[in-house]
Amino acid sequence: MTKSLLCLKKSINDLSNTYTTALLAYVFTLAGDMETRAHLLQHLDSVALDEGGFLHWSQTATETSASLSVEISSYVLLAKLSASPTAEDLGYSSRIVRWLTGQQNHYGGFSSTQDTVVALQALALYSTLVFSPEGSSTVTVQSPSGQLTFDVNQDNKLLYQEKMLQDVTGKYSLEVKGSACASMQLSLHYNIPTPTDVTTLSVEVKPNADCTSESHRPRLTLTLKSLYSGEENSTNMVILDIKMLSGFVPHPDSLKSLQRALLVDRVEQKEDHVLVYIRELPKDIPINHSLELVQEVPVQSLKPAVVQIYDYYHPSDQAETEYIYPCAAA
Repeated sequence: MTKSLLCLKKSINDLSNTYTTALLAYVFTLAGDMETRAHLLQHLDSVALDEGGFLHWSQTATETSASLSVEISSYVLLAKLSASPTAEDLGYSSRIVRWLTGQQNHYGGFSSTQDTVVALQALALYSTLVFSPEGSSTVTVQSPSGQLTFDVNQDNKLLYQEKMLQDVTGKYSLEVKGSACASMQLSLHYNIPTPTDVTTLSVEVKPNADCTSESHRPRLTLTLKSLYSGEENSTNMVILDIKMLSGFVPHPDSLKSLQRALLVDRVEQKEDHVLVYIRELPKDIPINHSLELVQEVPVQSLKPAVVQIYDYYHPSDQAETEYIYPCAAA
């Protein structure tokens, strides 16, 4: 553990990556290194985005990933609250909490599984620190058609309460009286025309096989070309999801080679899919990978399989293509 912390400590001279800095601040808080923690938090405070008293962080000034901002801000919150926070720390943290709760969807989650887990952990820690065993509050929502009242007391403080607004159009006001803490959220559901698909990612697949081979276990080599053509210099982490053709499985040696391939962070095999985690894709530079498949079970009328590429933090930024077994097509 000591050697790991020493290794991490060597990296604090370069704080250009806000995500890494926030994560390091939390790590050194848990490790009890208050000097390093203070240095990291001081830098994070200098790059914080203050919008009307709400605090949050993003990877860069032009970064638009809400998911990444939620995760970074949550790690800062965890770092602030995990070392006997003062009243000043709690006041500072409340500004982060106000921003975080504003990013929640109406199900209570955020953009992805990862940012949801970290954010809920941070919010839960804040909740335990500001918890009061006493007090109650009445929340009144004034609408054009009347008012809605929510009572929050010691008997129902963990109960989720929801009421339907009768009028969508109009001016609403919110008033809270009492001494208990309550979180209020307004959810508006509406339909919009289907937007035109815009993606900055693309993937091409070329299947190659020796159709003259009489092997009982024919092999198929997939050559995959991934490309990013967006406005940034590079992407976030990108997932390449390769579905297997029916009856085919990835060759174990090929999986190991893929794990060591250019920009590949890790490779996972889940049922009939191979997931390739690519650290980033540079702008306008095709990145090539290959994967060899082996046919274990012959299948009649073999259908094409899909290869999908998508941004880990922006799953909607995705593209897909299909490939076939050329010998079956022949």
